[in-house]
Amino acid sequence: MEARLNLFANPLTGKLVKHLVGADKVIASSELPKATQELVKIRASQINGCGYCLDMHTKEAEHAGETAQRLHMVAGWREAKVFTDAERAALELAEQGTRIADGAGGVPDGVWENAAKHYDEDQLLALVALIALINTFNRLNVMVRQPAGDYQVGMLG
Repeated sequence: MEARLNLFANPLTGKLVKHLVGADKVIASSELPKATQELVKIRASQINGCGYCLDMHTKEAEHAGETAQRLHMVAGWREAKVFTDAERAALELAEQGTRIADGAGGVPDGVWENAAKHYDEDQLLALVALIALINTFNRLNVMVRQPAGDYQVGMLG
């Protein structure tokens, strides 16, 4: 498969991605647990069908010590015993935030309230920003048909 645009060679992409990566660094430096951040990126990428982001974030999560069992179970998190209640709340918020157009009124109050039980205001803001940001990256990669499979841990900074 060939990408529709060469994102890695285009100067405009470099300018745009610089700012997106800057936002990601702010989120990464927050108190939102790193494992939760990767699980959310993986789940949103699964929903959006973004192979490039799935390749990247599963490899990054594994490199950071995430277990294969948990990575394999992200899509079935509701039935899996391997996630904490806080991680489940984050995954549910990620699903609802990613599928925001599918539900009248956006994210249901119960989903928000469940997340708020587990995360403080700064962590919730980081979680919301993370969901918005990974959806941006997913849409960028899906629209240009960015091929997946060649990502090496740390190659994008």
